[in-house]
Amino acid sequence: MTAFLLIWSPKKWPWPELPDVAKRVAAGVAVADVWGCGFARGILPGDRVFLHRVATEPKGIFGSGYVTRAPYEVPDPATKRGYRLCIDFVYDWLVDAHEHVVIPRDMLRVHPFSVQTWDAQSSGTVIKPIAEGALEKRWTELTGKRKPPQLDAPVDPARSTKTAAHAAQSPTGTAPVESSISRPARKRAPRR
Repeated sequence: MTAFLLIWSPKKWPWPELPDVAKRVAAGVAVADVWGCGFARGILPGDRVFLHRVATEPKGIFGSGYVTRAPYEVPDPATKRGYRLCIDFVYDWLVDAHEHVVIPRDMLRVHPFSVQTWDAQSSGTVIKPIAEGALEKRWTELTGKRKPPQLDAPVDPARSTKTAAHAAQSPTGTAPVESSISRPARKRAPRR
């Protein structure tokens, strides 16, 4: 399994629904989400993702999950290529990063974490194996050992409220059906 960084910058996307989503994940709800993944096409279902808050304090890792759908193109006329790559994933841990993070940025500056470039400009950066192993170990120490959520998602899994907000931004206001999970198409997805 490979792990990837998903970047969230509050300067680019305030994410007001985050506290509610974190509460749902903490309550054991398998919340699915959609996230831009930059140019990364090598992300596969089952791969691990870690959410990293950048730009403003508190900076650091605040969530994790497992990819449920490989990168796919979402029309975006605001980009030069005319589309954005997105992945679907399900959270297994998430805290309200408006308040705090699980692994602060300062902790990521020491070995073995320091071999990784944590200040990525976009999501989809591969976490180097030496940093990935150490990160997963420390993450488990801080959050507890949990079974991964089922990757065979039900037809209508609980979704992040921001996912519904993006559906409202689409030209039709509806979500196309893709595989067994309904996902909204985003007219213009926020850069995180």
